[in-house]
Amino acid sequence: MMDDYDDSLTPHVQVLATGSDAVVAGFPGERPTLALGDGTILFADTGERVRAFEDANILLARADAKRIVAGGDDGKVIEIASEGKTTLLGDEDGKWIDAIALRDDGATAWSAGKTVRAREAKGAVKTFTAPSSARGLGFLPKGYRLAVSHYNGVSLWFPNIEGEPDLLKWQGSHLDLTLSPDGNFCITAMQENALHGWRIADKKDMRMTGYPGKTRSFSFSHDGQWLATSGADACVVWPFQSKDGPMGKPPRECGVRPVKVSQVAFHPRALVLAVGYEDGWVLMVRLDDGAELLVRKGLAEGETPPRDKPIVSALSWDKNGRRLLFGLQNGEAGLLTLPPVPPRR
Repeated sequence: MMDDYDDSLTPHVQVLATGSDAVVAGFPGERPTLALGDGTILFADTGERVRAFEDANILLARADAKRIVAGGDDGKVIEIASEGKTTLLGDEDGKWIDAIALRDDGATAWSAGKTVRAREAKGAVKTFTAPSSARGLGFLPKGYRLAVSHYNGVSLWFPNIEGEPDLLKWQGSHLDLTLSPDGNFCITAMQENALHGWRIADKKDMRMTGYPGKTRSFSFSHDGQWLATSGADACVVWPFQSKDGPMGKPPRECGVRPVKVSQVAFHPRALVLAVGYEDGWVLMVRLDDGAELLVRKGLAEGETPPRDKPIVSALSWDKNGRRLLFGLQNGEAGLLTLPPVPPRR
């Protein structure tokens, strides 16, 4: 794939000015869309802006094929459809929204402090009180079940079944989480710059260490065999080919640079990664051999960053892997449209 392009894809990037920090990038309804910290949603294909929050900032957001769901510092959880329609899903009375998770059937989950809500697509809401503040959420791929990370582990909660959630235990503060596409593994980012994981079937633990910073961005490959992570001066990619996951196996490192990786996104059909950095650079990297293509050039090595640091804070492929949308904390953004691959001679 990457041998068919020049070393730089920058001529194929549409430069966007957002005016605010990018919180999440996505393609709801196949429209390139950015949720921005100032409470607005930018549809990059038309330049249309929708104000999702009247008097609040967006703290975090998640996107899927049909919508973006954003949480504000006013305690509201708002869904924005691809045509721009906004729907209030929940209101936590001014408490900050800590985590959001989406399910393909339209279900949504969010947390504020210890309170976790799971809202079905038809509107029914169930509530779970976590042992401590719920910092990460994720729907398991099988059954209506939610993983909730908190202090000392992860609770696996069935919202429609009475009884106590199952608990994956490990001492410490667990932050963001991700689940493998087959639902066999749960992985959390921890306060002490490490990852912890469990094989859900038997609760077998796994530790993934060596990070100089916290992991805030995860991405599984389309085949579920690799997990890419941020938090180091390379994209750290863990193997998940076997039933033991990465236990006893070293990770791969790609896209090595003198600054930390801030965002990662696997291509939806190939073992190619989009990697964003804390100095505004964006690269495409092929996992097999580490080949790189430049998407966005940021600060020069050793250059002093401006007051508004150009940290890549949002990164997403469309479902076909032909477009890559990225956004920065300093109000800059871009949309890469891959050119047609030239025929081989």
